[in-house]
Amino acid sequence: MLRNSCLVCDSKEIDEIIDLGSHPFADTFIPESRKSEADKVYPLVCTLCLNCGHVQTKYSTDPNERYSQIDYSYTSSNSNFSRTHWDSYAKEISQELNLSKGATIIEVGSNDGYLSEQFNKAGYKSIGVDPSPYMVELAKKRGVTTILGLFVKETSDKTLSKYGKVDLVVANNVFNHSDNPLEFVKSVANILKDEGYFVFEQPYWVTSIRTEKFDQIYHEHVSYFTVRSAKTLLARAGLSIINAKIVNYHGGSLRVIAQKVNKESQAEKMIKEEEKEGIFKIETYRNFMDKIKNQRNIFLERVYKLKQNNKPIIAVGAAAKGNTFLNFYGLNKTVIDYVTDSSPHKIGKYTPLTRIPIVNDDVFKNYDEVYALILSWNLKDQLLPILSKINQNIQFISPEEAK
Repeated sequence: MLRNSCLVCDSKEIDEIIDLGSHPFADTFIPESRKSEADKVYPLVCTLCLNCGHVQTKYSTDPNERYSQIDYSYTSSNSNFSRTHWDSYAKEISQELNLSKGATIIEVGSNDGYLSEQFNKAGYKSIGVDPSPYMVELAKKRGVTTILGLFVKETSDKTLSKYGKVDLVVANNVFNHSDNPLEFVKSVANILKDEGYFVFEQPYWVTSIRTEKFDQIYHEHVSYFTVRSAKTLLARAGLSIINAKIVNYHGGSLRVIAQKVNKESQAEKMIKEEEKEGIFKIETYRNFMDKIKNQRNIFLERVYKLKQNNKPIIAVGAAAKGNTFLNFYGLNKTVIDYVTDSSPHKIGKYTPLTRIPIVNDDVFKNYDEVYALILSWNLKDQLLPILSKINQNIQFISPEEAK
């Protein structure tokens, strides 16, 4: 179904800016038992609101299909890099907000409960909310109380009834998953104390466009916030941005702290920077599409030359962003021999639509000559020494060579 109005401001003035073709759900990895089933695919297209600057997917998909039909595989604790980030996050947020011991925290999109567990260890009371039955079970094994369900008004009312008003709501890499962000943020305001805080973090759209990283676009990511659109949305729920900054996660994420106050922050400065970069101009995206298609064409020429000479190519990192990349480039199991990953929740499964088997990094030991394509580019610095230690003959290839 088409979205004909902006999810943030309801404006009908929305224009198509990016078209990556038809894609399956990017964060769904296929178990052996369902390998023969056909994947549903939907057009992966983004639109820009000319009124508030919000970017969103043009076609809506069913959130229950996105998170529940096949066990969700991404975990917050999937790497040392991730764990270190969330360890620091728990410390930084509690110190910056001066949270009192025993403060109540709701983590929306709590995943396997790793962050909530860190808050609990620090003396706070953190409760999770997540739509994936599989993730809820993992969180419970960590001792994290978790509510199963999407964070909508009904869930918010249920949380309010059981726990009362809370001191902090955090939503990391999940606010952008909501099909109704206005209901989401109103549901947050509903359970916040007057002096409470809402903190959310997610890939920053400006960084994606600046670096030409289209692969963080996928169906699970419904919204792609700018500071400008975030400010507009929060205001509709009686919240204001009191702090916003870029952090080094997912290649550059936007972290916003909001509260029920009318307070000036550096948000206006960041909005001016967004305007200066042309983020709200249609022409910016015409150039963007031309660049990524040209880069794809040049890179594929090299890939197919390697395959003509029977060279093995292994992709590294079974990530949602990797699936967007593989499908946009048309790289399936006939071209890519394997995708490697360290997560036990992904090894033994297959990538959606492209059906590439997911294995451990040790597969590189089997080759005297092998080429590696790193899909989890945000972890490149951590992955290179690990892979080179496994096999010093690995030759790394990258689309960036085409720039």
